[in-house]
Amino acid sequence: MCCALAALLGVLVHVSVTNQTVNQARERALTRLEDATTHYQAGDRLGPGAGVDPPGLPEQLRKLAVSGQRATMVGDHDSRPTMWAAGPADGGRAIAVEVDYAQGARTIDGLDRAIVGSSALAIGATLLVGAFAVTRVTRRLHQTAQVARKISKGDLDARVNDLRTHDPARHQDEVAAVAGALDTMASSLQGKLLSEQRFTADVAHELRTPLTGLHAAAELLPPGRPTELVRDRVAALRTLTEDLLEISRLDSRSERLDLDTDRLAPLAERVVRASGTETEIQVVRDLRVETDRRRLERVLGNLVANAHKHGAGPVVLTVDGPVITVRDHGEGYPDYLVEHGPQRFRTEGGTKGHGLGLTIALGQARVLGARLGFANAVDGGAVATLTLPGVEAGEEGGGGGAPMGVSDRSDVAEP
Repeated sequence: MCCALAALLGVLVHVSVTNQTVNQARERALTRLEDATTHYQAGDRLGPGAGVDPPGLPEQLRKLAVSGQRATMVGDHDSRPTMWAAGPADGGRAIAVEVDYAQGARTIDGLDRAIVGSSALAIGATLLVGAFAVTRVTRRLHQTAQVARKISKGDLDARVNDLRTHDPARHQDEVAAVAGALDTMASSLQGKLLSEQRFTADVAHELRTPLTGLHAAAELLPPGRPTELVRDRVAALRTLTEDLLEISRLDSRSERLDLDTDRLAPLAERVVRASGTETEIQVVRDLRVETDRRRLERVLGNLVANAHKHGAGPVVLTVDGPVITVRDHGEGYPDYLVEHGPQRFRTEGGTKGHGLGLTIALGQARVLGARLGFANAVDGGAVATLTLPGVEAGEEGGGGGAPMGVSDRSDVAEP
């Protein structure tokens, strides 16, 4: 708006000064035309700059004069700006006078240059001041957005720490209000999550001791169907307790890697063998990687178990270099899981829950520095894709494996 206002003022000044200069020159030309007409009618000399049908008279102006009108017009004569005034004369001729308009033209040109220069200076200064002011605001907004993205990714220690929010004497603008609200929200959220993590860990630790005793007591029961049911429920409680403890360790970010070098194809075979499921293994390209074997087996085991429990066969585990996929042919993952990832204790339809298995798999994948994604295949079924980092060396191997189903023993938690 400042730039538009400067341009508008420049145009108004140009038009006003131009009209004033032209009117002054026109009045002089008409005054001289009256004098020349008087001399012409008296038979006297017309004087300098006046004549009948003088050379250089614009044709349009001559036609107006011949038709009986008096008119003026700015034109060029001998390469100089000239103000012409013409009127009718005897015999279908025109009497005309010329007035030097060079000074007026120079005045208008100088004014135009001054207007353009001052407008450019004003616009440049306005743009600089505006850019400086806007950059300060956008920089603070950009910093606030970056902190918000960090918080959304799980970094609850991130804060904006806008100086205006800590100094009551400074003006509290809208950006400072947003930054302060974001910091307050992050602190409150961090406190609630820490309380939840402490509660989960405390409950899991407190349950561990009585469950150990309950498991020992269940082993002393006489054989029979009731004993099997008790032992099965005690095992489920122990698995849930261990999962809660594992989640609390993952939430505290205190896990450390125990790196070792291993090939992916044999590792996948061990996972399938331990799961006790009919899972087909396909090895497109085998690799030797440096990773935490226990955590990787935990991730793959949970994915395989989840595919069998909540999907439908056949379940296929594919090793293609550093990318490992687990696919089933069931109804696929729910929309919320594909969009937001697994959520602990989230149930679908009120009856079908995903438990903690996928949450643990995702947490262990993050500890490994791997990416774990969830999607649905176009032709049906759920697809979990694990991409491992830090591949040291490659060993090609391949071939598809037959479905594997071995012992009834399972070393993975049910998701």
